[in-house]
Amino acid sequence: MKLSVIIPAYNAEKIIDSTLESVRDYLSKQPYDWEVLVVNDGSKDKTAEVVENFKAQIPNLRLIDNKENQGKGWVVRQGMMEAKGEWRLFMDDDNSTTINHLDRFWAEVERGNDIVIASIAAKGARIARVEKFYKRLLGKLGNLWIQFWVLPGIWDTQRGFKLFSARAATTIFPKLTIKRWGFDVEVLALARKLGFKIKEVPIDWRNEGVSRVKPTAYLQVLWEVLKIRWNLWVNSYKL
Repeated sequence: MKLSVIIPAYNAEKIIDSTLESVRDYLSKQPYDWEVLVVNDGSKDKTAEVVENFKAQIPNLRLIDNKENQGKGWVVRQGMMEAKGEWRLFMDDDNSTTINHLDRFWAEVERGNDIVIASIAAKGARIARVEKFYKRLLGKLGNLWIQFWVLPGIWDTQRGFKLFSARAATTIFPKLTIKRWGFDVEVLALARKLGFKIKEVPIDWRNEGVSRVKPTAYLQVLWEVLKIRWNLWVNSYKL
């Protein structure tokens, strides 16, 4: 199987069906084998029920239904390890980065990259709806912090649309220690440390203006960046 698409979902009953429709419509036109895994992160609404009902439309759709909330990093890792594809993509449940961006990603795979990540900071990116000023400022300052401590040269670590080779995924994800928002930074820091080639690709990003990320998540990521830096210094990952 060439591709696994992992969608971490939390309280997404109102949006997950349209995301799955978009994924189905794109993948059904592709010449390769694929699967879709939705990993429910202990949703309190009917997310799991909506996904179960969608299986009639996507026969190769799987639901991993966690009853307790673990955090996005935890469920992405779970999906990556359950996946069977030679390439493994995780994408957000709100479809803010649509799956047809894969057309751009495969070109970078052909150039020998192990990991391809979506970026709204790379030249050529377009944002359909600009975030509030304070969120943009926090994002830029946060990225400078991330670059200073662990990932110089990567301008957007936080987009929820990243493609991994199976070798990269099965090497990196078992080593993760961060369960929530800082996991993107940890994934890429470990990938770089292990010598995997990473490519940042500009995307068209649609922000609907309804965020489920609490403001405290920004501070949490900043703290987790320091934890990652420390773990790398003392070789806690045993690389």
